[in-house]
Amino acid sequence: MTIKKTNDGKFKLNRRSFLKSGASTAALLGTVGAQFPFGAHIAQAAGPETTKATLGYIALMDASPLVIAKEKGLFAKHGVPDVEVAKQASWGATRDNMVLGSENNGIDGAHILTPMPYLISTGKVTQNNVPTPMYILARLNLDAQAISVSNEYKDLKVTNDASALKAAFAAKKAAGKEVKIAMTFPGGTHDLWIRYWIAAGGIDPDKDIATIVVPPPQMVANMKVGNMDAFCVGGPWNEQLVNQGFGFTACTTGEIWSKHPEKALGMRAAWVDKNPNAAKAILMAVMEAQQWCEKMENKQEMSEIVGKRQWFNVPVADIVGRAKGDINYGNGRVATGTKEYMKFWSDHASYPFKSHDAWFVTEDIRWGKFEGTTDVKALVDKVNREDMWRDAAKTLGVAAADIPASTSRGKETFFDGKVFDPENPSAYLKSLAIKRVEV
Repeated sequence: MTIKKTNDGKFKLNRRSFLKSGASTAALLGTVGAQFPFGAHIAQAAGPETTKATLGYIALMDASPLVIAKEKGLFAKHGVPDVEVAKQASWGATRDNMVLGSENNGIDGAHILTPMPYLISTGKVTQNNVPTPMYILARLNLDAQAISVSNEYKDLKVTNDASALKAAFAAKKAAGKEVKIAMTFPGGTHDLWIRYWIAAGGIDPDKDIATIVVPPPQMVANMKVGNMDAFCVGGPWNEQLVNQGFGFTACTTGEIWSKHPEKALGMRAAWVDKNPNAAKAILMAVMEAQQWCEKMENKQEMSEIVGKRQWFNVPVADIVGRAKGDINYGNGRVATGTKEYMKFWSDHASYPFKSHDAWFVTEDIRWGKFEGTTDVKALVDKVNREDMWRDAAKTLGVAAADIPASTSRGKETFFDGKVFDPENPSAYLKSLAIKRVEV
């Protein structure tokens, strides 16, 4: 089942059109596939081919495994002591540096929004639409992003139900003012979370409001001066907003989709294919760091490390609470000891389920970021390298219980009752009232 674009700019799913478009879809993926020489990842030597790599990160809590792997000497432990973890100014900068590669003063991999390797690999967000094939080697975390709202709407008691904002936004627009909601990268996770949230509340993200792009570290400052009505981002910025008194948390993203996937460890396919053993070493170091970050007894130290000036440059008080699952929503709601903390290892947090990547690609089809004829499964199979994760897990001696039996976590249920079946994306799209696609 695929999706066909109609004359009115929408997309329509049609089984027959899939058969007709199969050849062109195969050609498209074949072009991308030609740059993914599968099989090159097979280890040819005992040690890493290089001890160097440059990994980008954004100042967000889900970058902690990269920071900890560097600070705790885990890259060195696994034979790649010269791995650099380099701060990026924005997700756009991450993309641009990924396209360049370290040989051109860019980066080889990064802590990255899960959809970005798909958007970059297909050239959807690159200059002149030139593809830069990427691999996803691991997921970095589950949960712990949040949607923050300006104090202007504090009396509305907004939660994961955004419907109360519909009338308020309409009134603001009628008064000649613009309603702006910020996310971090078009088609990225934060864009998809906030779109899902407001669409579930009956608000069309492309018609009723304007979405703007703001780098994570700049969210609080922009809310402070009134540049936005709401934003979606990861920690520590939502807690910092509350601590500074300029807004409140409507909901965490785990309250939209419990145990949802978030960031990934993504690397240039060309680099991985050239340096498969080094890539495995990097992966093992990050996985070991994820195990360390997961332990509750390490949360304080983790917060102190990443809060340092050279990493996030954020007060520990803006980090540690939510790292432990204690949430001050900023509007009178306080919850302690919740399960809404960031999962780095538990619940198979590190394993990159292909079914999860299929949801991200499907959502980007929903909002017009990918063509309706995109073969979701084939694209996921090209980018997602869960086979490398399994190999690294085996070498690390990861317990069998921590290695999923399947590449699919099965059906996923959202807070509004919608169900995503990775075997039937069209049924999911059909169930959604607001979308840029006809099913």
